[in-house]
Amino acid sequence: MKSQILEAIAKALVADGKGILAADETVGTLTKRFERLKIQSTPETRRDYRELLFTTPGSADFISGAIMYDETIRQRNSKGVPLPDILVEQGIIPGIKVDTGAKPLAGAQGETVTEGLDGLRDRLRDYRAIGARFAKWRGVFRVTDRLPSEMCVSANAHALGRYAALCQEQDIVPIVEPEVLMEGNHTIDRCSEVTGNVLHSVFDALYEHKVLLEGMLLKPNMILSGSSCRTQASEMELADATMRCLLRHVPAVVPGIVFLSGGQSDVMATKNLAAISRISTSKPWKITFSYGRALQDQALATWSGNEKKYQPAQQAYYHRAKCNAGAAVGKYDATMDSRFTGEMVPTHHPDSEDD
Repeated sequence: MKSQILEAIAKALVADGKGILAADETVGTLTKRFERLKIQSTPETRRDYRELLFTTPGSADFISGAIMYDETIRQRNSKGVPLPDILVEQGIIPGIKVDTGAKPLAGAQGETVTEGLDGLRDRLRDYRAIGARFAKWRGVFRVTDRLPSEMCVSANAHALGRYAALCQEQDIVPIVEPEVLMEGNHTIDRCSEVTGNVLHSVFDALYEHKVLLEGMLLKPNMILSGSSCRTQASEMELADATMRCLLRHVPAVVPGIVFLSGGQSDVMATKNLAAISRISTSKPWKITFSYGRALQDQALATWSGNEKKYQPAQQAYYHRAKCNAGAAVGKYDATMDSRFTGEMVPTHHPDSEDD
C-alpha cells in the first residue's frame, strides 16, 4: 500500500503538460528579492505573494505541485484558510523543502554539504499532518578543473539517500535534487562529466538506502556550458548532452525528471526545456520542470507589493507556467512569448464543479 501511494503521487506530479512551482525560498532569500524591488519583507507580505501565486486562476492546468518553505506551509490567508488547503482546492499538490541549507564541508575548501537530517523523521511526520505529500532536498556541487571532490560528492549523495528513505517511510515522495552549478568557466563537456559522476553516486546511495525508485522524482541540472565559458553550447547541443547523460545514469523506473532552472533566465529555461523535450530519442521517464525564479520573476516584478498589480502579476505567472507546460511536451515556440501582452487568465478553473 505504501508503494502504491508513493507511486501515485509521483506520477501525478509529472502528469502530461504539468510541472512544479518551487516557491520554497527561505526568508532570507525572498527578503533579498523583495528589497531589490523595494518591497517590505514581513510574514504578511511574504504570505500575500505566495497566495498570489497559489490562487492564480487556471494555474492548476499547468502546475501539478508547489514546494513551500517551513514558514509558508504553516501560514493562513486573511480568511484563516491554511495555504496548503488553498493549494489542494486549486488541484495542486502541496510540497515542502526540508533541508536546512548548504554549509561549508570540513576539509574541503570551497565546497559544501547540505544539512538537515537531524530530527528529519519528526519534521516529516509533522509536515505530512499539515498537508505535504512530497518534499525536496538540494545538494550543491561547484565545478572547476578539480572540483567537486570525491568527498563532497559522497557526502551529499549519502545525505540525499538518507533523506529520500526517511521521506518514503512517512509516505512522502522525495524529490532528489543534485545541482551541478552553472557558475564557472567550465565547458559543456566538463558539466556532463561532473553531472554523470554525481548522478552515479546519488543513485548508488539511493540503492544503498533501499529507496523505492518508482516513488521518487529526480530534479537535476541541465547539461550547460558554465556561465563564464567563452563558448556557449547551442540549444540542440545542450539537449543532446543532457539526454545522453540522463540515459546513461538515471534508471528507467524513475517516474519523472523535473529540471531545475539553475540561474537561467525565464525564457531561456523554457527554450532549453522545449529543446530537450523535442529530442527524438525514446525517454523512459516523464520530462518536465520544477522552476523557481524562472516561473516567478516576471510575476514578482509586476506585483512589487502593489495590491493594484495583483491581477497583472497573476497574468504574468499564468503565462510563464503555460509556456513551460508547453515546453515540457515539445509544444512551445518563441512566438508564445512575443505575443504576450498581458494574457488574461481564466475567471474560474476549467475543472471546477461549475463546469
